[in-house]
Amino acid sequence: MPLDVDPLIALGVIACTALTDAVYVFFNAAVVARRRVWAANWSAAWYLLSAFAVISYTQNIAYVLFAALGSWLGAFVSVTWLRRSK
Repeated sequence: MPLDVDPLIALGVIACTALTDAVYVFFNAAVVARRRVWAANWSAAWYLLSAFAVISYTQNIAYVLFAALGSWLGAFVSVTWLRRSK
């Protein structure tokens, strides 16, 4: 099982999972607001963004940590942004 980490891939995983979680937050907000088209758009974006991270960390288990960090950052920033927009 390889544990070598490419810094660019690690940054890509962090960015993709951060964006994925941000999109997930916006998807949920659209669902709660019953905005069907926006919910569908956010859902499609959610799956497209998650592909890079999933492919990256299934090749190397070490990238799971970077995915978790990106996930945390994405949720934190997007919920903070939603709170400020109200």
